[in-house]
Amino acid sequence: MPSRIPVTSQRGLHPRLDQTVLRHWRTSWRQPIRDHSRRAFDSIEPLATRACALILDTGCGVGESTAHLARLHPDALVIGVDKSAHRLARSPKLPDNARLVRADLTDFWRLVRAAGWRLREHALYYPNPWPKPEHLGRRWHGHPVFPDLLALGGRLELRTNFEIYAREFARAIALTLSQHAEVVSLRADNPVTPFERKYAASGHDLYRVIVNLDS
Repeated sequence: MPSRIPVTSQRGLHPRLDQTVLRHWRTSWRQPIRDHSRRAFDSIEPLATRACALILDTGCGVGESTAHLARLHPDALVIGVDKSAHRLARSPKLPDNARLVRADLTDFWRLVRAAGWRLREHALYYPNPWPKPEHLGRRWHGHPVFPDLLALGGRLELRTNFEIYAREFARAIALTLSQHAEVVSLRADNPVTPFERKYAASGHDLYRVIVNLDS
């Protein structure tokens, strides 16, 4: 069955985008860390501390993209993080340099930042688009955790089939880091996630935003 393109009544960037992003940028989010997220972080920290380089696959789903990134970067530890135990249980066989952990992303990012990890790369592939205008605060760039996400460093790549999400994300980068992050079209000739495969097969336009957070 063809996949549906996100439907929204929003036209262009959200009118409260700038206000929301800058408010979060100037404050620290202090929601308590969930116990299961802390246990997940503690389980992977010794391995991460010894790794030559770290790559984070955020919202990795079944881990297909985690395996892909691990094959591309055999010298790095690639950590796939997802909140769903059901999705993680369906992961393919992973290379030796890949690990999957179940944690809430808003917790895990803050734990990574507090531990002082610096990423080589950070993959943010096809996050929930939350297309309704009233859900701006659930999009990662509109969420209070956004400053923690940016603080992890490395080459950050967002992929999405919701153009507004990509353009808002790029605008949020410009507001907070004064960096130009271009929104470009993506040809998924070799899809790296089940969502990417489904969207490409359905004829969706795909978009990516790439920014070097260490520059």
